[in-house]
Amino acid sequence: MKIKKGDTVQVITGNDRGKRGEVMRVLIAKDKVVVRGVNVVKKHQKKSQRNLRSQQTGIVEVEMPIQASNVLLVTPTGKATRVNYRMEGDEKKRFSNKHDEVIG
Repeated sequence: MKIKKGDTVQVITGNDRGKRGEVMRVLIAKDKVVVRGVNVVKKHQKKSQRNLRSQQTGIVEVEMPIQASNVLLVTPTGKATRVNYRMEGDEKKRFSNKHDEVIG
């Protein structure tokens, strides 16, 4: 997957189109990502015996996964782009298709 945890991405389709956020989690098997502040739903959380102190109870807002194909990586210059890989010397680096620059 070309998107990693900690990357800034922009949503290109759906209700949250145009929003930007940081990737909190990457679900490789399902080809999905969880982005902070995007695809937020309200979930009813019941108190459980296992997580008495750590979990919040009641109605909680939770970020749900979004399909990885529905987000574009944002370059350090602030522009959204698709990503490919290139070899620079002996290292494989992520490269912006549109803006011709290396991404962290």
